[in-house]
Amino acid sequence: MPSETAGRVAFRSLAADDLPTVAVWLREPHVSRWWGDPVRALEKIADHIGSATVAPYVVTLDDQPIGYFQSYDIHAEVDHPYRDQPPGSIGIDLSIGDPDFVGKGIGPRIVEAIVDRLFADGVPRVVIDPDPDNTAAIRAYEKAGFRTFDRRTSIYGPAILMVRDREHRKSFQ
Repeated sequence: MPSETAGRVAFRSLAADDLPTVAVWLREPHVSRWWGDPVRALEKIADHIGSATVAPYVVTLDDQPIGYFQSYDIHAEVDHPYRDQPPGSIGIDLSIGDPDFVGKGIGPRIVEAIVDRLFADGVPRVVIDPDPDNTAAIRAYEKAGFRTFDRRTSIYGPAILMVRDREHRKSFQ
């Protein structure tokens, strides 16, 4: 395994003290392209701290913060566009914020670690919805065992709906 992908991937709950770092990441062009206006995105992320339906996390590599992810209950919102997924399904959003770690093959490892954690918690299906133009993310999700399920347009914009089911466990190398 190349040295730039070596290391221990972990997560910790996002705290208010992490918001300045997340703000820096949201201003990075490779992040703002997909997350939109950095100020508005940060406000939404800050609102998730302590939320009953969205769990925000900092992604670390060898204890160094490198990104952000959130998991959310797609059935908690009456009008969520993915409510047609099986009960207990969880959606995730993520981004490697630190540009020094983009394009190094770490993304699939992060996604795999997230999915393993969710499956261990009993989640039957994990859903992710990259923009159709985000080919790097789509490739990373495929490498982590996700398959394309549908193409949709919702209030969030166009998306490739990708899923990974618990019975489709993947051994990531």
